[in-house]
Amino acid sequence: MDSHDQCASRLSRKRKFEFQEGHGTLHLDDLNQDLLEKVLSWLPTSAFFRLTSVCKRWKSVADSPSFKLACSDIPSREPWFFMVGSCLNKSVVFDSAESKWKPLNHPSFLQKDLSFLPVASSGGFICFRNASGNFVVSNPVTGSFRELPHTENQTIHAIVMQSTPGPYHSFKLVLVCGELPRLSFKTFNSVLDRWDDDNLLSKNHEDPGEVEEDAVYFLSKAGNLVVTNMLRSPSKQYSSVMIIKNGHEIVYFLSSSGTVVACDLTSRCFSEYPRLLPMWYEYSIDIVECRGEMIVVVLSEFFESASLRMWRYNEVNRSWQQITAMPPAMAHEFYGKKVDINCLGAGDRVLICLNSSELFKYILYDSVGNEWIELPTCDMKGEPMEFMSAFSFEPRIEASV
Repeated sequence: MDSHDQCASRLSRKRKFEFQEGHGTLHLDDLNQDLLEKVLSWLPTSAFFRLTSVCKRWKSVADSPSFKLACSDIPSREPWFFMVGSCLNKSVVFDSAESKWKPLNHPSFLQKDLSFLPVASSGGFICFRNASGNFVVSNPVTGSFRELPHTENQTIHAIVMQSTPGPYHSFKLVLVCGELPRLSFKTFNSVLDRWDDDNLLSKNHEDPGEVEEDAVYFLSKAGNLVVTNMLRSPSKQYSSVMIIKNGHEIVYFLSSSGTVVACDLTSRCFSEYPRLLPMWYEYSIDIVECRGEMIVVVLSEFFESASLRMWRYNEVNRSWQQITAMPPAMAHEFYGKKVDINCLGAGDRVLICLNSSELFKYILYDSVGNEWIELPTCDMKGEPMEFMSAFSFEPRIEASV
């Protein structure tokens, strides 16, 4: 029996993949190769991998250059969330299309050097950095990766990544370095395969604020000594986002004291926004991109209750405006538990990882429907897994580094 007959036999036994028009029936196996590839390219990535076991012909599609070209024409895919936990010898993702946790094959470079941590993501790529300051960009779905040329180690405040969709999937990596108020940025271009020279950033002359450099110590209401310098989980210490606003590339990051710094890479200047909460407040803060704008997420405690709110900055009024807030009944669970939040944006959704010594939860906020959804516990081999943070990416099997 040839491969064509084997495929037809498997289809008849397992599923009826067919189109009906009029009184005739058209099986997917009757499609020519080009049309079959175009149909399969629209399947969610997880569904495609399951269907490659149907027959040899369908499995061969995955390696076809024309199929990968068809996949690159798909404008966007539902994001996967690459989870970061204390156990670095395995990879786990949350598939938002199927609302399921899934193990992912560990890229070979992570097996050799466990000091690599994800630091940025864009499109179908995740960027990793190890303890020596080396960068590797990988497609987590295929396991392919690319080591970037070494760059001089400096104090890094922000690491952001931007990929270009299409058949070639180029990308660039931007580092914001230096000590406030002496900042600079450098860019890696994947097409040229090199780092650009450092570009200095000057303080915006229209920004009246003073850059906060020194830590401030104070006593909390519980009598604990608190320092204004933030302590972040290693994978989120470079938490930052890039937004295109009026043709300008702007990188936002959190300073060590918790203020938002906006770096206009096009105009080569930076500004520091007013503090959202007084420095003596105890709170956890993170910064995300949602629906094309920079959003700040804050978990704070006030009047014996906890609240989680999202804010945007009004450039005209130089003030913060609240966008939304988690339902009080849901947020109150975090009161008194010293919860730390690590967040990421993915299109019109925001994933919030909440961790403390007493709990760990993952909340997915949908900005379109204003819905707050708690994700199920991730159980692998009967044991619940705890994650500190996450990075979103599109599962694109055609993305090549």
